[in-house]
Amino acid sequence: MATTETPREPLTTTVDIPETVARLRGTFASGRTKPLAWRRAQLRALRRMLVEERPTLEKVLQDDLGKSPLEAHTTEIGFVINEIDHTLKHLASWLRPERVSVPMALAPARARRVREPLGTVLVISPWNYPVNLALAPMVGALAAGNSVLLKPSELAPATSNALADLLPRYLDTEAVAVVEGGVPESTALLAERFDHIFYTGNSTVARIVMAAAVEHLTPVTLELGGKSPAIVEPGVDLATVARRLAWGKFTNAGQTCVAPDYVLAIGDTAAGLQRELGAAITEMFGSDPRKSPDYGRVVNERHFDRLTALMDSGEVVVGGSSDRADLYIAPTVLGGVSPDSPVMAEEIFGPILPIIEVADLDEAIAYVNDHEKPLALYGFTDSDVTKRRLTTETSSGAVGFGLPIAHLAVPDLPFGGVGESGMGAYHGKASIDVFSHTKSVLDKSLVMDTMRVAYAPITQLKEKILRRML
Repeated sequence: MATTETPREPLTTTVDIPETVARLRGTFASGRTKPLAWRRAQLRALRRMLVEERPTLEKVLQDDLGKSPLEAHTTEIGFVINEIDHTLKHLASWLRPERVSVPMALAPARARRVREPLGTVLVISPWNYPVNLALAPMVGALAAGNSVLLKPSELAPATSNALADLLPRYLDTEAVAVVEGGVPESTALLAERFDHIFYTGNSTVARIVMAAAVEHLTPVTLELGGKSPAIVEPGVDLATVARRLAWGKFTNAGQTCVAPDYVLAIGDTAAGLQRELGAAITEMFGSDPRKSPDYGRVVNERHFDRLTALMDSGEVVVGGSSDRADLYIAPTVLGGVSPDSPVMAEEIFGPILPIIEVADLDEAIAYVNDHEKPLALYGFTDSDVTKRRLTTETSSGAVGFGLPIAHLAVPDLPFGGVGESGMGAYHGKASIDVFSHTKSVLDKSLVMDTMRVAYAPITQLKEKILRRML
């Protein structure tokens, strides 16, 4: 994700943070959160909240980010509902102990892997998808049997306030808590002992989170971002590519961690792609996107100023208009962009799409590999050879061919980054994995020891094999 921003309205909390954390830890220690029935009840209650309070959530998302009801439901509310439904369907099987084979030297014995919840989890969520990225991790944390403390982003104050108000009405308040606020509250939370910290945001704050986690050797999951490239080969249907790129890039006004950050246009594709992007943007948002109910706004003035300063990094071939008072930046495409221009120096995280021309696939792959590993890489090609090369010769959190950002909608695909784009992954069964400890259990019967004399030759053979193994 992009740089840290200053909130429009500072939030402060009256919650006693040490007492709240102690209460959640006490609840977990009591065993309250471990039964499958409790976990399912919490997930169903969270789903009920999303359905019953949908109008409220749509309104606060409109207030914070200018999201339309359709976008709010598709990318936030409905997304979490689908995650809950998938988890409820498979939770019992995911939690079932897994038998594993035992070496002959240890027989007769049984071995299994058993998942146990970690304890009390801290979830620190961002502002760009303030419902989705707060509640989707909570689905996994609750399903795994943990108590949870949520810290929503102060940069989406209306949504933060709504979550703080609604969650206690629906969920077990002895096991789930919300702390609002800014940097002081986050700092105070990080000083407490948690059993896992799940952070979504930027790499600068991620380093602060990791440094704080060292104090208690707390494991962390970091969902970050980076400059996710889209590579377009000659010969593809550029109209289709442009429509899909425009959808992936300009949803939520480009404020999506897995949005295509820039395009590497191979050969002579750049000019045609630029024309088709203009047509696709008009098709999606009309001739004046500012008037479109489906086009959002950037989060605040600081973010606006940072983005508009990047407009000079190339030739504006589509869009380019803006209004600071309305936090509006038109869907913008930049052509003739140099790799060393300012727009290529940082994650854009806004509605600006630079296009860089490269000679061939080799140059495109070399460019990607010369930079930090992205959260996603997108290829637009009809070639199986190219798909194989992009999959095997580059490193990224995920790879998508033909359609950007859609891999998030597949519950059984773990979502996460690598290197600078993050560590750890979640969604579906991966959420259970990240919020659980897999305990190894070996069960060797004592009964056979009474028959040791009768089985001495076999026992001696096993001991010899075991000594060799060790």
